[in-house]
Amino acid sequence: MATVDPDARAHDPADDTPEIDERRARAVAEQAREATSDLPGFAKELYLGRLRLDLIHPVPGPDRAERERGEAFLARLRDFCEGIDAQRVEREDRIPDEVIAGLRELGALGMKIPVEYGGLGLSQIHYNHALTLVGSVSPAIGALLSAHQSIGVPQPVSMFGTEEQKREFLPRCAREAISAFLLTEPDVGSDPARLRATATPTEDGEAYRLDGVKLWTTNGVVADLLVVMARVPEGPGHRGGITAFVVEGDAPGITVERRNRFMGLRGLENGLTRLHGVRVPAAHRIGEEGQGLRIALSTLNTGRLSLPALCVGAGKWATKIAREWSRERVQWGRPVGRHEEVAKKIAYIAATTYAMEAMLDLASRMADEKRRDIRIEAAIAKLWASEHAYRIADELVQIRGGRGFETAASLAARGERGIPAEQLLRDLRINRIFEGSTEIMHLLIAREAVDAHLTVAGDIIDPDADRATKARALTKATGFYASWLPTLAVGRGQLPSAYVEFGPLSGHLRYVERTARKLARSTFYGMSRWQGRLEVKQGFLGRVVDIGAELFAMSAVIVRARHDVDTHPERGAGPFEMADVFCRQSRLRVETLFEGLWSNTDDVDGKLARRVMDDAYPWLEEGVLDPSLPGPLIAPADPGPSTEENLHRRMG
Repeated sequence: MATVDPDARAHDPADDTPEIDERRARAVAEQAREATSDLPGFAKELYLGRLRLDLIHPVPGPDRAERERGEAFLARLRDFCEGIDAQRVEREDRIPDEVIAGLRELGALGMKIPVEYGGLGLSQIHYNHALTLVGSVSPAIGALLSAHQSIGVPQPVSMFGTEEQKREFLPRCAREAISAFLLTEPDVGSDPARLRATATPTEDGEAYRLDGVKLWTTNGVVADLLVVMARVPEGPGHRGGITAFVVEGDAPGITVERRNRFMGLRGLENGLTRLHGVRVPAAHRIGEEGQGLRIALSTLNTGRLSLPALCVGAGKWATKIAREWSRERVQWGRPVGRHEEVAKKIAYIAATTYAMEAMLDLASRMADEKRRDIRIEAAIAKLWASEHAYRIADELVQIRGGRGFETAASLAARGERGIPAEQLLRDLRINRIFEGSTEIMHLLIAREAVDAHLTVAGDIIDPDADRATKARALTKATGFYASWLPTLAVGRGQLPSAYVEFGPLSGHLRYVERTARKLARSTFYGMSRWQGRLEVKQGFLGRVVDIGAELFAMSAVIVRARHDVDTHPERGAGPFEMADVFCRQSRLRVETLFEGLWSNTDDVDGKLARRVMDDAYPWLEEGVLDPSLPGPLIAPADPGPSTEENLHRRMG
């Protein structure tokens, strides 16, 4: 099990060897990780081979007053969104000022902020439904609202701020102040151990001076308030470490050097921000020194649910467009949707969208209930939805053919309906990177999935543990596995009468139970085989995570279908049909993933990749030119709006 390096908080990166640097990075990440929660978690149990259906069925929804308040806001938001010109955002690369003003007037900036601090106090589920609605119109507007509330100032201050900080900042964020989150740096992505921005305490102890450069600051170009992560040096009276601060966006010493441009989300106000001697009162520090990463990770636990909310909006819109086009477009004497190759794509889009919504609503209800550990559920929802939503967009472009590749503006210019299918593909691509890339999410979820094993057997595989420590760990592990392994042999999923209350979906639920036990056995085999090397077997761990994600999605969609049939009789057996098709598709993916656990090309892929990086195949790159290299025909880069223009927009 990883241990905390006492030097992890202050070091000179130039002195690191790769081995020491990697160990320090793991130690910093482990230190920031939340301790195992005492609350039960459905996905956590699933990875241990236990289908705890009682944790997700039934999950109570919001009370009547909360539901009525949420639905009333969604109705107002829908009316407002119907007046938004989404293509104007695409044309002008910015969200119109009147749209932001309208969102302020609606109270949309304070959807998650408690009522006592001037916000709407919406439940997680209604907040996510609002993002689904907004994101279906303009993902850039959805990203602005999400970054402001899910990871910006409101969330960490609500969770970790003092009462004084809540009274000072939350009403501002609810009414008018847009916020941003500044963690990433030009040379620091998912490796916080290398964070270079500093927060140096002043001699009088009343403030800190922030210095550094932050990259990809979503909302940072127009933000009034910032959450900044910076490293406090150790010293007398200062614990040091990565620390979180609330910083005024127009504070002296802050310069927005440029607004970044991207392949999608063209209205995103994302930039590069430089901090030079920015004075921040000590009273604006969130939590204690050294708690910054833990605050960031805790914020993301529910904050990550905003991305699958946007994915659900994309999936619902894609389903509508695919249905309409596949029925209207005729090829070889019949609608294209009646050809099997296209029908498969329509079925995938519709069934997967239903599953995404089921997974999102389930995780959101558990977040509202606050009686479940949803760290893994939220991470899985983000990982699974971002991957499948992008595939949905790709399938929609394929169904639309040449019109899918053509821009909405070009379609409209020649008299056709301007359907932005290619824009959807571009806009969704970032979700596989935002708030933890797919690769990082695999590692994060895998760490939680094997936590029980590391807790009892971590010292056995720790190369730094002494003989006595290993002996004690062996005794502890023997007891755990002696009681746990027999439970993986047989279970309720082998009984034909199990889960009959789920009607035609009971067989799928029995499959989930059997497969969860198989997954747990496979994880144990992998740990026994590779022991301490398991952490570098990322291909294996990624497949373990993906199998668990599919099982969670199947569980969510089965529970959702049962609820929909019971509460919406007008839908008939439709929810059962949708869930059945999804589960059949998911089971095929699961079987492929299981095969890949032990039969794959991971080792030879790694060997080839190392050879490529060592310049072993220069001949492969012959015969082409590199357009990224500077040349006489390349114009100077557009630096984006000036600082004065940014401040004008912020004040306006």
